Amino acid sequence: MPIVSDTSPILGLASIGYLDLLHEQFGNVFIPQAVLDELKVEHDFRGTEAIQKALNAGWLNLQAIKNTHLAQSLSLDLHKGESEAITLAMDLGMEMIVVDERIGRERAKALGLKTIGILGVLLSAKKQGKITSIGAAMISLRREIGFFISDNLYQKILRQAGEIE
Repeated sequence: MPIVSDTSPILGLASIGYLDLLHEQFGNVFIPQAVLDELKVEHDFRGTEAIQKALNAGWLNLQAIKNTHLAQSLSLDLHKGESEAITLAMDLGMEMIVVDERIGRERAKALGLKTIGILGVLLSAKKQGKITSIGAAMISLRREIGFFISDNLYQKILRQAGEIE
């Protein structure tokens, strides 16, 4: 099932060496121009090599948005990448979008989209045996890109993954 992604899930997964999980779980992943711009693949940041490899392999796909009015409306309270990602998901008739930020998730859900974030992708991968420790992945996210995970959510994810009781 193809999906549209916002910037932070791609950047986060690429930074900790798990970008391929998006491809394994969803097949083709579509991104709008604003997300590509935010990923800054022309720079040498942690994870950009994996992102460039995914673009070259053809499973991470740049796609232009059509409904510019929706993107402009969403950009009143969202970053441009989030606005265009949600718009692209609507343009392509997707059921789900990969987005982490709370407000982005709320806007996507208000438009009838289901959402999954980076932690949902990692949890699914853990349950499928694709990764050995979601705890280690969450620690890496915190250290590598300063990804915020509340202590309560951290513990909840560890319990759901069966890494603690």
